[in-house]
Amino acid sequence: MAKRNQKKVSKKTLQEQYQTCPRANLFKRLGAYIYDLFALAAVLMFSVIFAILVVIIINNMGLINLDAYQDIADYLSRSGVFAAYLTLVIVGFYGYFWSKGGQTIGMKAWRLRVQNSDGSNIGFTQALIRMATSAFGLGNLLVLMKNRNAFQDLWAECEVVVLTKELSTWKGFKGMGFMDEDKK
Repeated sequence: MAKRNQKKVSKKTLQEQYQTCPRANLFKRLGAYIYDLFALAAVLMFSVIFAILVVIIINNMGLINLDAYQDIADYLSRSGVFAAYLTLVIVGFYGYFWSKGGQTIGMKAWRLRVQNSDGSNIGFTQALIRMATSAFGLGNLLVLMKNRNAFQDLWAECEVVVLTKELSTWKGFKGMGFMDEDKK
């Protein structure tokens, strides 16, 4: 068989493809946020079930006394530890998804990705900064100005982009860790 003359076309790396994506607008961000609320509600439900089971076990062991409370829900609603636990669950949810794959479940559905300007994943510290400065979503109002980042993205030095259909169908949810191997 004769070999075909093939031109070598330089194919862009995944990181270079991520760099060329446009920034996300407010409406796509809100859509992803609403999707994430449903996913986060499910995660919080499981977290509350776990907390209730822990309180039942601790009560049965005699380490706490629930006689002063109407029920376990009353006990948990007055507990600062429980509020801190739920806060950690929420921070862990967003921090994990943003730092490992750049997308939450809602962001995946709306083809959005949070990333550094070079196309790499943000770090967990950047995710924490992003959450702390988001003002419960009000920071997204800056996106209404053309080609601007949200307030939380400016502080965390990252951006939210809209992925192409090809990039959004990529199945390897290992984050961008494999790109670090290329740099070595």
